[in-house]
Amino acid sequence: MIFVLMIAIPLAGALALLLPPDRFLPDDAAVRRYGAAVSGATLLVALSAAAAFDYGDPARVQLAVDRDWAPAIGLRFHLGVDGISLPLVLLTALLSFLCFVLVVRHPPSAADGARVAHSDRLLVGLLLVLEVGLLGTFTALDLVLFFVFFEVVLIPMYAVIALWGGQGRRAAAYKFILYTLLGSGLLLAGMLLIAVNAGTLDMTELARRHGAGVAHGVQVTAFLLMALGFGIKAPMWPLHTWLPDAHTEAPTVGSVLLAGVLLKMGTYGLIRIALPLAPDGAVFWAPWLGLLAVVGIVYGALACLAQRELKRMIAYSSVGHMGFVLLGIATLTPVGVNAALFGNIAHGLITGLLFFLVGAVKVRYGTGDLDALGGGMLAEAPRLASILTFASVASLGLPGLAGFWGEMLALLGAYRPNADLPRETFTTFMVVGGLGAVLTAAYFLRMLAKITHGTVPDDRRAAALAADAEPAAPRPETAEPRQVATRPRADAAAIAPITRYEYAAWTPLIVLTLLVGLWPKTLLDVTTAPVRALLGGG
Repeated sequence: MIFVLMIAIPLAGALALLLPPDRFLPDDAAVRRYGAAVSGATLLVALSAAAAFDYGDPARVQLAVDRDWAPAIGLRFHLGVDGISLPLVLLTALLSFLCFVLVVRHPPSAADGARVAHSDRLLVGLLLVLEVGLLGTFTALDLVLFFVFFEVVLIPMYAVIALWGGQGRRAAAYKFILYTLLGSGLLLAGMLLIAVNAGTLDMTELARRHGAGVAHGVQVTAFLLMALGFGIKAPMWPLHTWLPDAHTEAPTVGSVLLAGVLLKMGTYGLIRIALPLAPDGAVFWAPWLGLLAVVGIVYGALACLAQRELKRMIAYSSVGHMGFVLLGIATLTPVGVNAALFGNIAHGLITGLLFFLVGAVKVRYGTGDLDALGGGMLAEAPRLASILTFASVASLGLPGLAGFWGEMLALLGAYRPNADLPRETFTTFMVVGGLGAVLTAAYFLRMLAKITHGTVPDDRRAAALAADAEPAAPRPETAEPRQVATRPRADAAAIAPITRYEYAAWTPLIVLTLLVGLWPKTLLDVTTAPVRALLGGG
């Protein structure tokens, strides 16, 4: 029942916010603290599930709940985790809580200052419902239940972008919802095609059968439909075009959850559902999936080199990083799929941290434009610039940090793909993917050289001299993104220091990026056995 409790806590927390404000949490600050408390309780339940998990048998579904839901049509309320889903459950609970920690002190507001009635109450409620959908997606073991939770995520994220985003927030939100709804339709068709032919909706039973009883043509068609549906969410090139706009316009907490967790729903679905349920289809389409993956890797890197806006650059980097995850899946080998699962976690930690940092930069400098930011951040805000440097080198795949292992293992898997796949084709994919890794390093190093090093721009230096003659009034603590350094100065004291809430949100991600990078065996030991089972290796 532990996962029922884990999902029930944020759901009950969101429903409680429907009570009249004059009777329940009338103060906005109290509402934000309440959201952090509810999400913190959810994280504690997730950690207790991790403590109760039997790591000696990670391939077995554990802590399961299996009850009749609609017996007349064979639907069951079936939840549980194995070594594939447990890390994603923990990542979801952690990032959700860290977002609430930041919101306590730095609540978002729309770029034009627009406010809706009880906006903090609405924001907290939407984020809690979003957490419900994410946790349910990673614990559901019935196809229809999985789809229900998969869809629950869409409306809260749409609303977060549309109400608290940037100037182009509504267009970005429309694009997000239209793309993902299209993907959901394709996904549902593919899953039902398998379920109808197999005669069951139970994901564990379908995985055990490994395609037995489902015709080859049905598997090929079903895998294509599911791959397209999950590929939109991943995102897979060329179905990625909703992502840069959504990331760029979303508030900081929206970008963190979108990059850190929502994208993983697509790649998790490919591994959990598409590979074991339609293995013949996976073999048929794997070369095409690998091709789209490496095109995404190179395209994402080249797009990043062309960007002039910091947040948009990080958004495009996700296309490239998730390309490595998709390449690992396409190899259909334990090494490649393990690389994909490792890459999911690493990307969630590192890119979540990067979006936190980009939000902090925009709050302090009033812009994310690389030319407007100029150089000298190490002189003006040394701690912020140092953490940004750490996150960037982690994202470019520096050995010893979390980002390295997923990319390296994905390339290794491409060098030795499944025996049913063309070795020469995947060796070519490996070479192209390696080129993409070099380009990834190039755009992150370019970004760091441009904004953290060098000298402070002349306009900020001149503003510093003028400000020295008349000290600026203390800057009040305000909501994101209106906490803007309206009188930028060249000295470090002029840039608002990192608050304790920001440190609290960033520090766990920094620590985990180091730990996962230095001790990758900790994560790989959890995922290897269930990956082999899903691939039919027992």
